[in-house]
Amino acid sequence: MNAGALFIATFLACLVEAVEATTIVLAAGTARNWRSALVGVAAGVGVLVVVVAIAGPAVELIPIQALRVLVGGLLLVFGLQWITKAVLRASGRKALHDESAIFAREVAAAQGHGGSADDAAPVRRGVVTDWYGFTLSFKGVVLEGLEVVFIVLTFGANAGQVGLASLAAAAAIVVVVILGLIVRGPLSRIPENTLKFIVGIMLSAFGLFWAAEGAGTEWPGSDIALLVIAPVIAVYALVLVAILRKPKPEPQEQKQVVAVAATTTAGTTAAEGSGRGVQLSQPTSTPTEQAVRRRVTFGSAARAFGRFWYDFLIGDDWFVATAVAIGIVITALLSLVAPAVSWIALSAAVLVILPWSIGRAQH
Repeated sequence: MNAGALFIATFLACLVEAVEATTIVLAAGTARNWRSALVGVAAGVGVLVVVVAIAGPAVELIPIQALRVLVGGLLLVFGLQWITKAVLRASGRKALHDESAIFAREVAAAQGHGGSADDAAPVRRGVVTDWYGFTLSFKGVVLEGLEVVFIVLTFGANAGQVGLASLAAAAAIVVVVILGLIVRGPLSRIPENTLKFIVGIMLSAFGLFWAAEGAGTEWPGSDIALLVIAPVIAVYALVLVAILRKPKPEPQEQKQVVAVAATTTAGTTAAEGSGRGVQLSQPTSTPTEQAVRRRVTFGSAARAFGRFWYDFLIGDDWFVATAVAIGIVITALLSLVAPAVSWIALSAAVLVILPWSIGRAQH
């Protein structure tokens, strides 16, 4: 991969993650406490620095072929799942990713924190004046930052240019942070759905190329093959969008939908109104109940940690990860006898996995 392609691919991929992390931090600072939110950012960055210090040298110790299989497989899994969501959004089968809605939801959660006035009150722990705002910001930075670290290390290690990949990631983060400081709100003007579509195609293209190459295949034209792989995947995804695109409802159908929505909203509002004033205060919890809540919180944190690693390695659909792994194994076996054409196996697998994944996502 040449330096330009590496920089652009890393920049766009990290831009998406930076937008999501910045939205969470802005919500924590706006709704809770800016000082605590920024302390959470600093703590999250500190964790990421430690991860990079440990993982960076470890990645370089992995044999290049094994690294290409591992990284290529993971990128292909991520890319196909991103394309699946992008196709469903572009075709009208799934709601568009709305940073404004996410920002509003995060602000509401930060202000209410479960709907209890006691929960919403700031809790001081050490130098942190608002523990919830700190935690919200910290988790957003760490979770999204780990994906940035993965992108930088994998892209950079495979191309032998970790420094350039790091520079691209830093540039993406700086751009998003500056925009966040200017607007002090959701970064909804950044076309994130389009970015995710493009990044999904790029991740899938690089993943397919590296995974097949690591499995022993010989791509026609070597790195030039990427100039064919990416456009083919893009055209294939756009064809799937055209096939799945929902026709716009007729005006009469739109009126019926609006009428039903208005009736439903009115009924919900009436029900909410009839229940107002029933509970004016929250009962004070006992020490036993507080201990139970702490245990539940610890269990929830453990489950969340497990879900993070499952999502990080497997993603939203285990079928995609399994199918990609099988495709890599078949490619490796075929490479033992015909390395010049073994790339066909994994390429064909991608063409089958994508529509199958889209079909599964609709059920």
